[in-house]
Amino acid sequence: MKIVGVAACTVGIAHTYIAQEKLENAGKKAGHDIHIETQGTIGTENELSQQQIAEADIVILATDVKIAGRERFDGKRIIQVTTEIAVKSPNKLIEKAAEVVNQQK
Repeated sequence: MKIVGVAACTVGIAHTYIAQEKLENAGKKAGHDIHIETQGTIGTENELSQQQIAEADIVILATDVKIAGRERFDGKRIIQVTTEIAVKSPNKLIEKAAEVVNQQK
């Protein structure tokens, strides 16, 4: 399964990057191809390409604030959660993403 997403917290410092790391580790551990863009105080990092978005089976938005470029994901299956959920339960979130993708096949 291919997963893309964005992590962004209110302050844009700690939780943004912790959520990214936790989601990427959980996704890779489960055998998925995962790329998480961060939108923090230092700007956008690991920016997703249009190809990555087009090929993704699902989008995970782990955000506490409005993100830039959300329209890039129009038409995609999206799971939106807070960064807290991504930080505390990344494995369950990845499992949920797989369930959503499998239900809609």
